[in-house]
Amino acid sequence: MTNNRRYDIDWIRVIVFDVLILYHIGMFFVPWDWELKNNELVEWLRWPMLFVNRWRLPILFVISGMGTRFALSHRSGKQFAGERFTRLFLPLLAGTLIVVPPQIYLGRIAEGYDYSSYITFYPQFFSGVYPIGNFSWAHLWFLPYLLLMSLAAIPLFLYLRRQDNVFVLALKKWITKSPLALYLFIIPLFLIEVYLEPYFPVTNSLVGDWYALVHFFTCFIAGFILICIGDEFWVAVKKIKNVAILIGVISFPTMLWMWENYMSIFWIPLFASFNRWSWILAIIGYAATFLNKKSKVINYRNRAVYPFYILHQTLIIIIGYYLIENSMHYGWKMLLMLIGTFGGCWFLYELVLKRVKILYPFFGIKDNKGANMGEPVTNS
Repeated sequence: MTNNRRYDIDWIRVIVFDVLILYHIGMFFVPWDWELKNNELVEWLRWPMLFVNRWRLPILFVISGMGTRFALSHRSGKQFAGERFTRLFLPLLAGTLIVVPPQIYLGRIAEGYDYSSYITFYPQFFSGVYPIGNFSWAHLWFLPYLLLMSLAAIPLFLYLRRQDNVFVLALKKWITKSPLALYLFIIPLFLIEVYLEPYFPVTNSLVGDWYALVHFFTCFIAGFILICIGDEFWVAVKKIKNVAILIGVISFPTMLWMWENYMSIFWIPLFASFNRWSWILAIIGYAATFLNKKSKVINYRNRAVYPFYILHQTLIIIIGYYLIENSMHYGWKMLLMLIGTFGGCWFLYELVLKRVKILYPFFGIKDNKGANMGEPVTNS
């Protein structure tokens, strides 16, 4: 593998986490279950959110798998395991104990619970598991899932990274012959949709969350394999990006129509899988074409994306709590939450976290300007 950094992967990670923040702001307004709800729900908003929801989490795990391949290009399995634990467990611990409790506190207050202060509530945070109890890792669920997957996959990844790996060489040959062979990854995704999705609702609680675990683990492994393929992958994904976006555009409304009119245990999972994977390929393809360029902006954003991820939902809920009963139009509320969340994350990152080095490992900040979320995307 070369030492060239993939700035397009950095950009995808940053943009997808920006989408995550926007999505969580949207959750305050749509009629789906969430910690807090606005006094006026916005029915139309669920359609763009449903569109984004099909690929926003799978692509995060694909990108994580890609970064893992670069990380393992210059680390042993033992070194990689230690680095994963530090980069993922410490922020999970700090986030769960410091950042998440205010979310649960305000949610309980909104439900009518009577706590005299946050200080009196905090010991109750450790009473039972949410939603029956209070203890939760909330939006930080991504970290334990990724940590478990990273450690569990080390033997497989050490095998796949070998230069003479027969499976990877065969994939490289097929993709060189026909870039559409990238759609072979649809097969396991389709089988997961058929045999797991109907029976295991997503809980983000790790235990018993079999559909989410297997689905995201498959995406994680797929990302690793794509980077193992090498330059042939980047050539292929740029060639089919237009086809991929066309398939994505067609398959999404088709899937929605089937949900409403034609329940099928075969066709709905098939269109859902094509839709998800097509958008992932399209996003990677367009990013590879236009965003693989060094810039000060991506260096800054890439270093800040981890603390933004850790902090954002608590800020959304704090702002939302004080806006719930306000009579202003929901558009103004959205704007206030958007400015307050991104501005608050930037303020805490720039004026607090960056200036206190002892906090770096607990909020995923590196001393250099390397990648975040525990997924380096260079083998330097």
